[in-house]
Formats: sequence, C-alpha cells, structure tokens
Amino acid sequence: MKKHRFRIALIVAFILLAVFSLKPTWDDYRYQSELEKLSGEDSARFYDEHEKDIRYARTHRLKLGLDLKGGMYVTMEVDVLSMLEKMAKNQDKLLREIIAETRKEAETSDEPVLDIFAHQFSKRNLRLSRYYGDIRDDNDKVLAHLKEETDKAVDRAMEIIRNRIDQYGVSETSIQKQGHRRLVLELPGVSNEKDVRQLIQETAQLEFKLLQDPKVVEKVFDNLDKVLLGKNLVDTLTASTDTSLAQDTTLAVSKKDSLAAADSVLETNLSEEEKRAKLKKEHPFLSLFSFDAQTGVAIATESQKQRVQNILRREDVRQAIPPDFQFAWSAKPVQYQEGSYYILYALKKQPELTGDVIVDARAQTDQSAGGFGAAVVTMEMNSEGAREWARITGANVGKQIAIVLDNVVYSAPNVKQKIIGGNSEISGMDNMEEARRLEIVLKAGALPAPVEIIEERTVGPSLGEDSVRAGFLSLTIGVVLILIFMAFYYHFVGLTADIAVLFNILFVIGILAGFGATLTLPGMAGILLTVGMAVDANVLINERIREEYSVGKTLRAAIDSGYSKAFSAIIDSNITTLITGFILYNFGSGPIQGFALTLIIGIVCSLFTAIIVTRVIVETAVETKPAFVSLG
Repeated sequence: MKKHRFRIALIVAFILLAVFSLKPTWDDYRYQSELEKLSGEDSARFYDEHEKDIRYARTHRLKLGLDLKGGMYVTMEVDVLSMLEKMAKNQDKLLREIIAETRKEAETSDEPVLDIFAHQFSKRNLRLSRYYGDIRDDNDKVLAHLKEETDKAVDRAMEIIRNRIDQYGVSETSIQKQGHRRLVLELPGVSNEKDVRQLIQETAQLEFKLLQDPKVVEKVFDNLDKVLLGKNLVDTLTASTDTSLAQDTTLAVSKKDSLAAADSVLETNLSEEEKRAKLKKEHPFLSLFSFDAQTGVAIATESQKQRVQNILRREDVRQAIPPDFQFAWSAKPVQYQEGSYYILYALKKQPELTGDVIVDARAQTDQSAGGFGAAVVTMEMNSEGAREWARITGANVGKQIAIVLDNVVYSAPNVKQKIIGGNSEISGMDNMEEARRLEIVLKAGALPAPVEIIEERTVGPSLGEDSVRAGFLSLTIGVVLILIFMAFYYHFVGLTADIAVLFNILFVIGILAGFGATLTLPGMAGILLTVGMAVDANVLINERIREEYSVGKTLRAAIDSGYSKAFSAIIDSNITTLITGFILYNFGSGPIQGFALTLIIGIVCSLFTAIIVTRVIVETAVETKPAFVSLG
C-alpha cells in the first residue's frame, strides 16, 4: 500500500476536484426544483434567503448548449461594403458601381470581400488612393488600412451585440467569428424571437450626457421611496436645467453605507441591525444600494444591481421618474476595499452630443509630461462636433460627462477645461487592452457597419428536453451494457475497468463544469465515445495479462507485464485519436468543436483511469486479497 500512496492521493485529489466542480450544478438543480414547488410569497422568500447561493450555482453550473436547452441560433454578416462606401472620400457613380459588382461577386465566392474589392479596382486600372487614404499611398498600404478597419468593424459589432444580449438578460450566450465577416450567435433559453431580432439589428447609439445635480438625484430617490411605500407624491419633480446648483460629481469617495446617507432619519441610539431594518422600512429604494448625497453617487453590488433594475422596470416607478432623468449603470464594476460595485449614474436624458460627430478614436499611450505611458483614448470630431464640444465643455468645467453606449456608461470623465478643436482624451484605463475596448466602443457610433441576419434557427424547449432525454438514455444504455459485458467477461479485472469507466465520466463532466464549457448533444456523443476508448484500453491490458498468466507467470508478474506491454498500443491508439480531435476542433465549428473538445478531454481522462486507477486497484487487491483476483 505504501508504494501506491502518491497514486492514491492523486486519484482522491481528482475525485474531489470533480465533485467540487459539479457541486454548483447539483445545487442549481436542487434550488430550481425547490422554487418550482413554491409559489407567490413563499417562492420570493426562498429566493431572498438563498439569493447569493442561487446566483453562484447558476453562474458556475455545467452549462447546456442550444440543442439541449432550446433557444435561437443566428448567423449574422457584417456589411463591410456599406462601411467602405461611407469611408470613401467621394462617393461617385464609379465607386457605387464597384461596390455593387463586389457585392454581387461576394455572394457566390469564398474569397475575402476586400480582395474582391481590390480586384475590381485593378480591373479598371484604378488606384485605391483615389477614394481612401493619402493620394500618394500605394494600393498595398491602403488595402492594409482598409483590412484593419474592417477587422475592427467586426470586433465592434461583436462588442455591441454582446452588450445588448447581456442587457437583455440571456445567460450562457455564445458569440464567435466565422470567417472574415460573419458572426454566429447562440442564445439558449430565448423564446421571444422578434425582440431579439430587433435587438441585434438596431443601430448602436453613442451619446454624451451630463450627470444630474446631486440634489435632483436625492429628490428623485425620495420620490421613489414614497412610491414603494404606497404614498402619494407631495410634489411632482420636473427635470432641472439650472446649472447654478451643479456640483462636482467626481467619483472620489469610498463605498459608503446607505445608513450614513440617511442619518437624518435614524436615531443614533439604535443598533446597526435596527438601523438597517428602519432604513429598509422607511426608505425601501434607498436601502437597496449605497448613496452619497453630496456627490450624487450610488453604488451597488451585482445582486443589489439586479434588485434595483427589477424595481426600475415597474410602471408606477417609471412614472415617478422625471421626463429628463435617466438611470444607467457602469459597464464594469469598480473595485473598492469592500469588493466590486457597479455605479448607478443619474443622467440627463437629453444627450449633449451623439457619436455621429466622431470621425476617429485611437487607443495609445500618454507620452506627455507626467503621463508615464498610461493608456488613453483620443477622440477626433468633425467641425460641427468640435464647435458643440467646445461649447459643452466650456459650460460644464468641473462636471462629469458620461460616454454612453446602448444605455451603459463606459466612461464618465471630469471636464478640466474647455476643449477646442474637437480633440479630447479619455484617461483612467488600467491597460491598453481596456483602452482598445473603449476605442471600439467610441468608434461604434462613428462608423457603424450594418449587420444582416442571414440564417436563423429556433430550437423549441420541448425539442431540447427530448434531446436531453434521448441523449442521457443512449449514454446510460451504452455505459450499462459496457459495464455488464466487462464484469461478465473479465470478472474482477472487468469490475476494475467498470470503476475506471465511471471515474472517467465523472472526470470529464467535472472538467467541463470547472472550465465553464458547454455540454451539447455532440458533446454527449463524445463522452460515449471516450467510454468506448477507456474500455478499449482496459481490454488491451486485460488480454495482455491473460496471455502472460497463461504462459506460467505468477499473477503479480503477469499484471506487471500486461500493463507494460499494453502501454505502447494504448498510447498509439489514443494519440492518433487525439490528433483527430485537435484537427476537428481547429477546423470545425459549433457542434463539431463541442464533440472534439469532449473527445480530447475524455481521452486524457481515459488514459489516466486505465493506466493509473485500474492498476492501483488490481495491485492492491493482489497484495491484500489475491484469492479475489480473477481474470475471467
């Protein structure tokens, strides 16, 4: 037993890791089953009591693919030709003719659109610099610039669509590139196809909006408290446009407890728990997050954010919000000492400026004195935008202007001085990658590339349930038949192979859950195939042991010889299958990749279980209870 300590410890560690990875899946199933049994207030109470655990389980569970859960599968194409037409310095009849012929040829060709576009120019002995770049640039330089811009256009489309789908509330989505200009979107669990279709194809709207005065924000919060308490509003608040009340709303405060923001309504002799209860009773909306009345800044955890959003969707709450008042969340959480918090911005609904005026945005490092090479994003506006930007920034020095895309605030820089010339800079990014993402967001409004849905498939929930049922049934039948055959034909060593097969399934599913992979129907086929591969390895080992034992070797010697001689054959067969799996994963897409990934993971696990797990069990049995060891 002593010589097997390391192997046993390794096996136990793998089992514990697999169980730990699958625990959220089991917890999610348990919570959902309990919620289905309850209704009304009981269901809401149960959710409130276990909200944190339910959210964690839902986030970390084994995800089901579109074919198992049902939903929408959408293939979209970014219309880069429309973008190229807008980018041109002049849009004459000849350019429109070239674009029309390029579009016609691209419909029946797999060649990249830009190559077809350049070929149309060469056929006419035209230089690309006639419409793009500098007149002195050669075709290769202009083509390289256009390729960079079209690649960015596809990235921008992905950013916008992912943001919208996240806002729509679809979980476990998948969006990936296919070829040069296509995007494939999978939306498990989606039932409202019309809304999603409209959501995807809407043009992104980039806006620059001023933050509301903190006193106005406080008054709105007070009115929302009254609505939730069922009281009539004492007065109707209208949006204030008087800038004389405006204060610096720079986010320079640490996370403050809502208790501190409402000290005037709480007695100081109450305990913290009593204060919280009183705050919740008297200020049901304000108690959902942390608010600083001096700056107008509100911050919330992810769970608090969800509750606030649910309340803001209520019709009576929406009617209580002034017409020139809008709530918008920060695109990402801000790190405080206590953890991560989203900022709830109170904005003026009417934008000061839209993204249509932006002609360029670039992520770069700040090389100015004191910049220390920090990541920044520079923006360039057209002449009309430059005039408006100078007026806006000049009238709002010391205030924040939020950069909003699809009602999400990506940045809210503080205006330090009047900006003339239409050039401005956004700082505060952690790294160049974040600056690059903001560049994509800014240019999304300036250079939109239309997205066309070219394929759409819907998988109904009942079909998904049938797929799950059929998949698990086939997997169960296959595994059970294999287990029975191995135990019947090889007796004890067959039973060890059965144990290895069960461990193999546990490890594969545990790895998929641990790395956030998605289980699909082809993935289940991959699991069944890996079960066969695992059994194949054990058959080779058992047959070798039989051969060695039949020539007169001792049982222990036959086992050692059987494992060593079968090793090369096992490695050869599994390596060739692994190579096939990698090829399928690299060159396949969608279901093919799901099958390949599961196959690759399964082969690695089957090697571990066949060579390590079964050997430990068999050798331990030979050392302790040799009479029980039978080769069948």
